[in-house]
Amino acid sequence: MSRDIQLKERWEKVVEILSNQFAEGEQLDLDAIIYLIGVQELGKFKSIFAKDEKVNLMHIAICQLLVPYGYYEFDFVDKDGWPHYIVKEELPQLKAGEQSILMKDAIVNYFIEKELID
Repeated sequence: MSRDIQLKERWEKVVEILSNQFAEGEQLDLDAIIYLIGVQELGKFKSIFAKDEKVNLMHIAICQLLVPYGYYEFDFVDKDGWPHYIVKEELPQLKAGEQSILMKDAIVNYFIEKELID
């Protein structure tokens, strides 16, 4: 099976599982899934987040998702429990479609590691 087809199938499985669990079957988009990963990484599941905190949650998720690719490294957790990362390597300039593929690949790998999918 080609890598593109495998990524597409795994991505669709992640979307299906998360949409059923968090959106009553309504299909979640890439940003919503990144947000959920940020909440997971923060570990504060019952909190109400302000708009700027939601942006920070997405940043946490993106950093965590790109750690295995060598772009970020976990640094520390602050006194409020928020993780911080340092840039190890600047992200290359990618077109929107390329960014989407990178993030979908990173999300699929994240959920393979978390044993949500195989």
